[in-house]
Amino acid sequence: MGPISSSWSFNKFFAIVFVVFAISGEFVAGYYRPGPWRYAHATFYGDETASETMGGACGYGNLFNSGYGVATAALSTTLFKDGYGCGQCFQITCMKSPHCYYGNPSTVVTATNLCPPNWYQDSNNGGWCNPPRTHFDMAKPAFMKLANWRAGIIPVAYRRVPCQRSGGMRFQFQGNAYWLLIFVMNVGGAGDIKSMAVKGSRTNWISMSHNWGASYQAFSSLYGQSLSFRVTSYTTGETIYAWNVAPANWSAGKTYKATANFR
Repeated sequence: MGPISSSWSFNKFFAIVFVVFAISGEFVAGYYRPGPWRYAHATFYGDETASETMGGACGYGNLFNSGYGVATAALSTTLFKDGYGCGQCFQITCMKSPHCYYGNPSTVVTATNLCPPNWYQDSNNGGWCNPPRTHFDMAKPAFMKLANWRAGIIPVAYRRVPCQRSGGMRFQFQGNAYWLLIFVMNVGGAGDIKSMAVKGSRTNWISMSHNWGASYQAFSSLYGQSLSFRVTSYTTGETIYAWNVAPANWSAGKTYKATANFR
């Protein structure tokens, strides 16, 4: 047998690298890929209307208006990561419980809230979200896609999956002429944000600091300028630019849509 050609070696190496990255849930060829399956538990909060899930620690407000609906979950501290887990998408499957529906169905939820620790209860008996537990406290309609709600708590398998979003990212403006607070919604791909910067039509790029949840702030006088944003993903490190998102007469309380989004 003769020597293996360099082109064959390269192609095989590329294929191996591609498979490894795809399995680990990394950013490959411009797209975020699903991650490996892991194990956790899930409960639910609220009722069938999901009214108690509105708002939440990520700052998305009315989840119907922001496009997330009832397919949401609050994350334990381990997954929430001080708000950097906001917007991430998880495929969750009911496992090894008599309360699972037939066929062990799965559903996809977006992280919109924090399930805080309860140090007055044992981590295995009520303190489900105590660190270092990995736990999902789901909106009741989402939980009911997996199992009978009377179960209360179920073992699950979960994995990170790409967030399938329609259209571009949405930027909700708060603050005033000297303090700009932005809530970022409808983020595709890995769904999360590590850092942001804003550019006025008369300024250079200004770094924004993480406020809380999915919000970022800049202490600058930017009113009267059209605004663009530079957004970097927490998971993949990819950076994209959303140019001229808001007009010069932007105002607090409004949401402006970009055409750019992660994949």
